[in-house]
Amino acid sequence: MFGIYLKRELGRRKKAALVIALGLALGIALVITVNSVSAGMTQAQGKVLKSLYGLGTDMTVTKTRSAPTSGSSGRPNFQFDANSNDSDDTQSSDRVTTQGGQALASSVVTKVAQQSGVASAVGALTLNVTKVDGSFTQGKAQSSGGSTGNSGQGGPGGGSSGSTAAPRVQGGGANFDVNSYSVAGVDVTDQTLGPLAGSKITTGKTFTTAQTDAKLAVVSKSYAKENSLKVGKTLKISGTTYTIIGIATPDSSESTTDVYLPLKQAQTLADAKNQVTTVYVKATDSQQIDSVKAAIQKNISGTTVTTSADLAETVSGSLSTASNLATSVGKWLSIAVLVAAFLVAALLTSSAVSRRVREFGTLKALGWPSRRVTRQVVGESIVNGLLGGALGIGLGLAAAYTVTAISPKLTAQLGNTGGGGAGGPGGGGGPGRQATQNTMEIALSAPVSMTTIALAVGLAVTGGLIAGAMGGWRASRMRPADALRSVS
Repeated sequence: MFGIYLKRELGRRKKAALVIALGLALGIALVITVNSVSAGMTQAQGKVLKSLYGLGTDMTVTKTRSAPTSGSSGRPNFQFDANSNDSDDTQSSDRVTTQGGQALASSVVTKVAQQSGVASAVGALTLNVTKVDGSFTQGKAQSSGGSTGNSGQGGPGGGSSGSTAAPRVQGGGANFDVNSYSVAGVDVTDQTLGPLAGSKITTGKTFTTAQTDAKLAVVSKSYAKENSLKVGKTLKISGTTYTIIGIATPDSSESTTDVYLPLKQAQTLADAKNQVTTVYVKATDSQQIDSVKAAIQKNISGTTVTTSADLAETVSGSLSTASNLATSVGKWLSIAVLVAAFLVAALLTSSAVSRRVREFGTLKALGWPSRRVTRQVVGESIVNGLLGGALGIGLGLAAAYTVTAISPKLTAQLGNTGGGGAGGPGGGGGPGRQATQNTMEIALSAPVSMTTIALAVGLAVTGGLIAGAMGGWRASRMRPADALRSVS
C-alpha cells in the first residue's frame, strides 16, 4: 500500500517534486564541485612539493649556511693564462660549489635514521657547477659586452641555467662563455628517497646499489635535450669524465636537477668527503611528522628540519590564492547554499502538505493514524531527496569534467625555507636559475572521488529527511475536521 500510494502521489505532483529536487541538486552539485576542485588544488600542491622533495619524503634536514667571512666576495674566481704564446688559446675551467645549506657530516644521516618515528633517511649532496669556456687573443680587444681585463679572472655573472648558453663575454683580449648547471649526489643504495625519487628513468637505466663510486651519470630529460646528450655519451665535469647511463623524466613539472651522480663521486668533485647538504626523511606514520621533527631538532643540534607543511607555506601565486579560496570561501559558500537548499526543500514540502489538507484529513477519517501519514510524507520527501542527489551528482560531475577539460593554468612561486637552497630543500640550479625555477605552472584538474559521491548521497538523504520531518510534523497536526472545513 505504501509503495502504491507513494508512486501515485509523486506522479500527481511531478512539478512540485522536481522543484524540491532541483533545489537540493544545486546545493549538492556545488558541494561536489568545491570538493573536487579542492582535491585538484591539493594534487597540484603535491606535485609542486614532490618536484622539490622527491617521492615519499616527509621532511628534510639541512643546516643553515654560515654568513660569508669579511673580505669574501662570495663569487667564484676562474684563473686563465692570458699570456699564452698561442695566437688563439682556448681554455676551460669548472667551478664546483655546494648548493643550499651548509654541509653536514654523513654521520648525521645515521643519527637521523635512529630517531623514533623515522622509517628511513638518506643523504644527498647538491652542487652547482659553473663552467667557463674562454679564448684569449693577442692584440686588439674584441667589441665588449663588459670588460674583464687581461687577467682572465671573472665570475659567473650572467650565467645561465642548464645548458642555456650565457651571453658571450668579450673585451680586454678575453672572449668566454659562462654556463651553470646543477648536480645532485644520490645515495644509490636507497633511491626511494632523495632528488632522483621524484623522476622515472625513461631511457637507459638507473644506478645499481653496487655503483656507489662509479663514474656514471643520469641526466634530466630537459638537460639532455638542450645539450644533445644520449645514453652512452660522456659528460666531463671538472676534468672527470662520466658515462651517461640513463635519462630521467620528472613525474611532474620541471626537474630542479640537471645531472645525478653517485654520492661519493659528487663528494669528490666538491672536495666534500663524508659530507651531505640534505638529509631526506620518511616517517613511519604521517601522524608522527611533527613529533619526529621535534625529536630531530632536539637531539641533533644545528639542524633545520623542514616538513612538507612548512614548504607548502612558501608556495604563493595563483595556485596558493585559488587553494585558499577553495578551502575557505568555497567551503563556507557551499555550506551556506546547502543549508539554504535544505531550508527551501523543507518549506516547499510543508507548503505542499498544507495544500493537501482535504487528502490527509480524509485519510485520518478513514482510520489512518498520524504516524502512517507522517511516514508517507517522509517517504515522498526521501524520494525527492534521492532524485535531487542524482541530479546534483550529475551536475557536479559535469562541472568537475568541465574544469578538468579546460585545465586552467595556475602558477606556483616557490619561496626558500631556512637552509633549503634554491626552490626548497632538494632544489638545485645555479645563480641564474632561481628566478625561472622558483616559478612553476600547474594545470588544474578536478578529480571526483567515491568519498565525494558517498557524501553527495548522504546529503541527499539528509535533505529528504529534513524536508520530510517538516512536512510530517505539519501533516501530523491535521485533524479529520480540517478536511470537512476545506470542503466548500
